Amino acid sequence: MPEVKTLDVVGIGNAIVDVLVQADDAVIEGFGLTKGTMALIDQDQAESLYSKLGPGLETSGGSAANTLSGIAQLGGRAGFIGRVRDDQLGTIFAHDIRAVGTRYETPAATAGASTARCLILVSPDAQRTMCTYLGASVGLDPSDLNLEMVAQAKVLYLEGYLWDSDDAKAAFLAAAKVAKENGAEVALSLSDAFCVERHRDSFLELVDGHVDILFANEMEITSLYKANSFDEASQAVRGRCRIAALTRSEQGSVILSGDSSIAIKPFNLGPLVDTTGAGDLYAGGFLHAYTQGESLERCGQLASLCAGQVVTQLGPRSQVDLKALAQTHLN
Repeated sequence: MPEVKTLDVVGIGNAIVDVLVQADDAVIEGFGLTKGTMALIDQDQAESLYSKLGPGLETSGGSAANTLSGIAQLGGRAGFIGRVRDDQLGTIFAHDIRAVGTRYETPAATAGASTARCLILVSPDAQRTMCTYLGASVGLDPSDLNLEMVAQAKVLYLEGYLWDSDDAKAAFLAAAKVAKENGAEVALSLSDAFCVERHRDSFLELVDGHVDILFANEMEITSLYKANSFDEASQAVRGRCRIAALTRSEQGSVILSGDSSIAIKPFNLGPLVDTTGAGDLYAGGFLHAYTQGESLERCGQLASLCAGQVVTQLGPRSQVDLKALAQTHLN
């Protein structure tokens, strides 16, 4: 085991470029989409939808990559593993994630599917409806892993979306094994309620056997345990992993650890513009504080602050200095 860890958090996830477009409910319905959810689409669907949408904002995204970018912005030592293609969007992705200070060394694929993209329709109430073409990202397999980087992390962070690919799932488990062997903790984000529906049994097994820190929103955690309420789901997850950080939108969040429950208030920093990245930045704030040895309450407060900021802007990467924001609001 490395004597001194050189990275706070290493994340593995889908390397995706987000295309954000503001669209009203009628447009979303017109495309036959279910508002507020994520649907997987193929390359032809992605290109067809893209051609029909109005002007948008193109920015590097991907759930785990957004989390790692948040950690880097807060001053943490972050690394990311995810696959792109050697194309224009792949170049954009690599530039953006490195520009915020995240270590990113996964070689771009030279053949096969193009770089993944997520078309995000943001409605006036700030809900986001996502259509994701996973492209090159799902080609991630154990050979893409930089296991030296994984071994240097205090926490390995994994996104549930990886479970949609058998190769990525194998990479995920291989990395978790190396992380544990080197004294790291494993954190998992459930990612999306439909993702939970697709892989419930695997996720239940994962939470019980491999995960130390679980991130989920109210819809995801109630889906995982087929619970009738948030309280019922909270009781079901308690004790199955060391820490469960459960978000509830405007009701804030709850952190469960052992017998304790810590309620965290939300931060209202301005009008709600776009909820894209809120859960990702929550995880980023939490894991940054956690790897710096802060209390769970402090972890939750920084998480809530980062999430509260990103929903006041379009796009999943903070456009303000998160470190300065924390100094202002969390003395």
